[in-house]
Amino acid sequence: MTVIDTTPIVPVQTRSERPWSFDPEDFGQPTGREVNWKLSDLRRLAPVLVDEETEDGEGSLSYDTGDAEARGLLVESTGHEAAPRGEIFQPEDLASAIAWKRCANALHVRLPEGEAVEAPVVIRIAGRGADVHGNAHIVIEAQPHSSGTVVLAHEGSAAYAQNVEIIVRAGARLEVVSVQDWEDDAVHASAHQAVVAEGAFLRHIVASLGGGVVRVNPSVRLAGEGAEGELFGLSFADSGQHLESQVYLHHEGVSTKGDVLYKGALQGEGARSVWIGDVLIGQGATGTDSYEKNQNLVLTDGTRADSIPNLEIETGDIAGAGHASATGRFDDEQLFYLQSRGIEEEEARRLVVIGFLMEIVQKVGVPEVEERLAAAIEEELRRGASLAPASRAGA
Repeated sequence: MTVIDTTPIVPVQTRSERPWSFDPEDFGQPTGREVNWKLSDLRRLAPVLVDEETEDGEGSLSYDTGDAEARGLLVESTGHEAAPRGEIFQPEDLASAIAWKRCANALHVRLPEGEAVEAPVVIRIAGRGADVHGNAHIVIEAQPHSSGTVVLAHEGSAAYAQNVEIIVRAGARLEVVSVQDWEDDAVHASAHQAVVAEGAFLRHIVASLGGGVVRVNPSVRLAGEGAEGELFGLSFADSGQHLESQVYLHHEGVSTKGDVLYKGALQGEGARSVWIGDVLIGQGATGTDSYEKNQNLVLTDGTRADSIPNLEIETGDIAGAGHASATGRFDDEQLFYLQSRGIEEEEARRLVVIGFLMEIVQKVGVPEVEERLAAAIEEELRRGASLAPASRAGA
């Protein structure tokens, strides 16, 4: 007699319950039905979902670390077992598992204990062409009571899978900025995982402007008492671009504080953005104060913005928690106000978009990067000036 198990198979929905593994074979090829892949462009992400031998990340792309080595901020990291690599990083999908496996050596940036590193550490990563395949593991470690900023600036073209492991130790204050300014044929899949210890602070910013398909997924654990995390992001999707972020903020420690704000603009036929925000307030995270919000501004018809905020609360003893999402066209009242002051409609639209996105740009705190982002936004607007504005139906 054959016994058939009729127990329904319930797909994993909760972010905290998703499986992880360092072995790509444990994931299998995504089909698009999985909760973490169903809104992704799997066809174009295919190059970073193949477990084949490629050059090491530093050989496939160029890495310019500026004066970081001379300042004593780079640490040798050879082999998968080199600490602190893997201290907190756990691949959650096929792309990150492949990047872990195929990149034996990590780029390790470390801020020395008790030291305030005034000048930002800028790592420039450049691809040489769409046929360049690269995998990378980057460790950013802020030692106890240190402070500083690390910028990852991506440009050129490549098919690039990247893991970023961020460790903010007790009392440290760290800012990590990831700028995606790739060429239109680039494919970029990146998993950022961070842990913030007792009394520490992390500001994490994702700015995605260039690239054919860009998927940057930050995951932050506020593990220590009084840990704080700010997760900010901006994107500007043009015709044919797919820009995606799946954000996870896990409150573990007592009296932790989290703030998530992502903003996006879309213009041109086929422009697509995806934002999924998951916040988990754990059973022991009493006194938590947390809020997440995503806002998208639709500039033309033919675009699509997916925005899904999720909030799980496992304790009733919190200071506050909430989430919000809004996607729409220009505010007619804002445009009317500007035009009533003698500003032409096209210029009024430009000012509204700049004002909308500059809220995130101004949080970067690095003048060179802020200026670059502001100029890139201006260029995007010039490029889309001839496109018809979004109708009410398109919102």
